[in-house]
Amino acid sequence: MSGPRPAIRELLRNVSIFAHLGAAELADLERLVELREVAADGLVVGQEEPGDALYVLARGRCKVVLYGESGREIILRVFKKPGDFFGEMSLLDGEPRSATVIAMEASQLLRLSREAFGQHLRSSSATALAVMAELSRRLREADGVIGNLALLDVYGRLARTLRQLAHSDGEESADGVVIRDLPTQQELAGLMGTSRETVSRAFAELSRRGLVRLTGRRLLLRRDFLADHG
Repeated sequence: MSGPRPAIRELLRNVSIFAHLGAAELADLERLVELREVAADGLVVGQEEPGDALYVLARGRCKVVLYGESGREIILRVFKKPGDFFGEMSLLDGEPRSATVIAMEASQLLRLSREAFGQHLRSSSATALAVMAELSRRLREADGVIGNLALLDVYGRLARTLRQLAHSDGEESADGVVIRDLPTQQELAGLMGTSRETVSRAFAELSRRGLVRLTGRRLLLRRDFLADHG
């Protein structure tokens, strides 16, 4: 897979933990990163591998997954916006990777090695604080995912997942909120910890009630649905 080289410095500026850096610091960081390209369904990092690098998404989509004993895939998170990053936790604690990351489509990533990341952290206490804030935020999100799986039935899990997608990717319309590029039902099943067939049945019931309208990958969430589950 090949593609245009991203504007690395501008991309780094969009990474939350580097947003505070000045032009000179960004230029120094730019010299430390490597460009990596991964084909669709390709492995970015594997669970239990040594954590040797931080990755920044330049183009494409990547999913963070765990696999159950039965082989069922549980999607913990999807990275899809340029500037999304992952892999920082293993760099900080020295432990192996806690999950697997797979490219959902042909993707381009920046790779910042453990040595380069440590070098940058030693020179920038502001970045270290930003990393701590991001880890705290992701821990809170993980708590929400665990509570979602443990406490809610499938309709509640789907409602919460759709509400989160509406917040992050939705567009206001006269009838509610539109998500134009909805994840596939298999991907939603992974996010919810259930089967695709169960997701399909839940969508059918929500559609029957007039709460959602699904056309291909375009989903309209009615305002009363958002109000009921907001």
